[in-house]
Amino acid sequence: MSKTLLPLHVDDISAFARSLGSQLADCGRTPGHVELLNMLARSSGHKNFQHLRASAIQTGQAGQATQARPASEPVNPVRLTRLARLFDRAGLLLRWPGKRGMEESCLWVIWSRIPARQTFSETQLNEVLNTLHSFGDHALLRRGLIDSGMMTRTADGREYRRVEREPSAEALALLQRLER
Repeated sequence: MSKTLLPLHVDDISAFARSLGSQLADCGRTPGHVELLNMLARSSGHKNFQHLRASAIQTGQAGQATQARPASEPVNPVRLTRLARLFDRAGLLLRWPGKRGMEESCLWVIWSRIPARQTFSETQLNEVLNTLHSFGDHALLRRGLIDSGMMTRTADGREYRRVEREPSAEALALLQRLER
């Protein structure tokens, strides 16, 4: 699974450097990964790293790291056939893939069928998701879309939005195959 990209913006780099230097001096040793993340977040005006992360997600600034597939690397046709078998002729997802590596491509198909630039309540999103699969687990799809960064939601879970991103090469090939 890819990780969430979190932007770090500071208005005054000098104050940021001073704060970070002070925290590092107080630590007295080389801080660990999480400690350093917390120091960076505090230096930029947040309580800790989790506060920075929640703020970025809530404002829609968080992005998703993608493993870019080189243009020269072709999509595996056998894998593409296996992915296509998870959908019926109308493009309805029949079952959740048994392999974790195939989930993201299936989620891209679901993502592509959710209207862009619209805000949904949880109930509205569930209704849309229920029209896109036949195995009766809209919550699984909703969580997958959020966790993969294809959708965002407010901290209270009241509003959901599709995040406009470029699908992977495999997902694009699957979408083209399903359109045929």
